[in-house]
Amino acid sequence: MRCGESRAIGMAVLVGWALTGMASPAGAQDIEPRAYSNAPVGVNFLIAGYAYTTGGLAFDSALPLSDPDLSTSNAVVAYARALDFRGKSAKFDVIAPLSSLSGTADFDGGTLRRDIAGLADPKFRFSVNFFGAPALSLQEFAGFKQDLIIGASLQVSPPVGQYDASRLVNLGTNRWSFKPELGVSKALGRLTLEGAAAVTLYLDNDDFYQGRSRSQDPLYSLQGHLIYSFQSGVWGSLDGTYFTGGRTTLDGELNDDLQQNWRVGATLAFPVNGRNSIKLYGSSGVSARTGNDFDLLGIAWQYRWGGGL
Repeated sequence: MRCGESRAIGMAVLVGWALTGMASPAGAQDIEPRAYSNAPVGVNFLIAGYAYTTGGLAFDSALPLSDPDLSTSNAVVAYARALDFRGKSAKFDVIAPLSSLSGTADFDGGTLRRDIAGLADPKFRFSVNFFGAPALSLQEFAGFKQDLIIGASLQVSPPVGQYDASRLVNLGTNRWSFKPELGVSKALGRLTLEGAAAVTLYLDNDDFYQGRSRSQDPLYSLQGHLIYSFQSGVWGSLDGTYFTGGRTTLDGELNDDLQQNWRVGATLAFPVNGRNSIKLYGSSGVSARTGNDFDLLGIAWQYRWGGGL
């Protein structure tokens, strides 16, 4: 492979395959274009990002609060690796967020204030493209042209984030969550259409605020992306997501907190050099029945190595 060709391939992989939703504090509300794109086997990605949110709830949209006015700062480190899973392209990634939260919200006739910083719940995910994206070496990837890709993933979030049962608002959730997802990506020249459907499942929190038991129904989500890739390696996307469900039960009593929320956003990614890229992204709550009225702005830097690059 010629040096120029290898560099061009590396640039396309670098800019086109990353974790956009990595800095979003609320996993069910992630908006992530290119989640199921292909990449050469053995390539590693190190991502560092920062996201800022302001407005409504960003960590747990089903908390029994009203008039939340909270801001969060989220520094995130993530690692991803492209894998060969029985001849299909696959990916493993882990996201470790460090967050701070400050602001006020109303609860039970009074106003609560919370200022906290620490570790939020991490995320571990394994994804496989089982149609349209075979596992390829860097040399083989030079001839790959995407058509239709269908893939699936499972994300697991363990309860290791900072948590205090005497406080209503926390960075951690004190419960496990599991998010299986099915994704589709269709290339139409420089335009790519993507969609994904997921459900987030929650185990119970048996040490919720002041020692109560809290359970939550599954939260169903859909997301879609309209992506355009420029010849220079820059790409941009318009993004949207809808999620519904997630009613909670507190000490056996079902709450009136069904979620039916829309978010929209945009992403812009561009190369810096052969191993580095920058991504800018943002999203905003458009319609919220429960706890989604926050704005998010983020930036992520990505470095890649391995796989023959």
